[in-house]
Amino acid sequence: MTKLKLGAIADDRPVKVTVELPAVVHRDLTAYAAALAAETGAQAVPPEKLIAPMLARFMASDRGFARGRHNAKN
Repeated sequence: MTKLKLGAIADDRPVKVTVELPAVVHRDLTAYAAALAAETGAQAVPPEKLIAPMLARFMASDRGFARGRHNAKN
């Protein structure tokens, strides 16, 4: 199996946000949650719990975003 980009999902205090997703994205999140559970040996997490870590990972790897945040601090 391919190594997934996300690791185990930390249990953190959430902030409630309502988002509408296309059905295909929800199906992919559900499949990703199942793959993550199989890879980590942990219980499957609900697909909505994947959204925050995926967004955080995406933003952390976006060089343009990081550069913009750095420039805004200066």
